[in-house]
Amino acid sequence: MTPVNAGRADGRADDALRPIEMRPHYLRFAEGSVLVEAGYTKVICAATAEDRVPPFLKGRGSGWVTAEYSLLPRSTFERTPREAALGRIGGRTHEIQRLIGRSLRSVVDLRALGERTITLDCDVIQADGGTRTTALNGSFVAMCIALASLRQKGTLRGWPVVDWLAATSVGIIEGRPMLDLTYEEDSRADVDMNVVMTGDGRFVEIQGTAEKTPFSRAELDRLLALARAGIDKINDRQREALAPFTLPPFGQKRVAAATKPPADARSAAAPSIANPEAGNRA
Repeated sequence: MTPVNAGRADGRADDALRPIEMRPHYLRFAEGSVLVEAGYTKVICAATAEDRVPPFLKGRGSGWVTAEYSLLPRSTFERTPREAALGRIGGRTHEIQRLIGRSLRSVVDLRALGERTITLDCDVIQADGGTRTTALNGSFVAMCIALASLRQKGTLRGWPVVDWLAATSVGIIEGRPMLDLTYEEDSRADVDMNVVMTGDGRFVEIQGTAEKTPFSRAELDRLLALARAGIDKINDRQREALAPFTLPPFGQKRVAAATKPPADARSAAAPSIANPEAGNRA
């Protein structure tokens, strides 16, 4: 039998996350901020609260959550040109910004937010795979810190966050399902997938691609189970990072079932691949 840690350069087991560190209040002036580290990947996430909304929401009593994302030039092995210098935002950046924005909105009661916008700025200062998932995980923490500040000032109608939110990557490499891929692992994966889930175990988004050979439904189920276990651990790290802040109770911590459901029940309950909304406002 092949050892579960064979072939992973950092010595992790196939079902292990990279070490995760979250440093809240990393920036002095942002309403909410955190430096998130997942192995060698490092992302600064900052939340800004503004008393305005996009034109399509004016006068409707509802708020908005959006995100911006960028790679710093030397966050990568070779210099990545600044998109501002190129005069345009790339398709990958647009995709990641929309992913983060719509994922955060899925766990926010926008009416409880009121007519204000929360903008998450995600700047990757070091990239070793999983930058979008790490940015999303940090954005959730930064957003909650900003909202806690608004709540303390008495400017919120109620607590707008309804559940926890986290994301991770999974993939199949040389026939082995793996959790939380590094850049090197991602570059040679047969299947590459990003999974976003709520704290109670519901799926927000699944982005999966067969880079080489198509994968089976059984392999999909194995990857989703692997992602779910990893996201539960990321939620725990988020709770630890937010413990010093005064947050009201929200969401539910999922309790793992003692036994697995029958195979036919698991098959019926498994989600389909999500189709990102290309025209979604982010």
